[in-house]
Amino acid sequence: MNPIRIAKSWINYRRTVSELGNLSNHALNDIGITRYDIRNIASRSFR
Repeated sequence: MNPIRIAKSWINYRRTVSELGNLSNHALNDIGITRYDIRNIASRSFR
């Protein structure tokens, strides 16, 4: 993986963590995830 792709992936990871982290517990529950799941879900975009 080249450095630019790694950087873009990291930015997408951080954006996903931030956006999901800003949701309320109720909103997260509505989409079927918990706060514990956020990093795992975001890491899928980093791979």
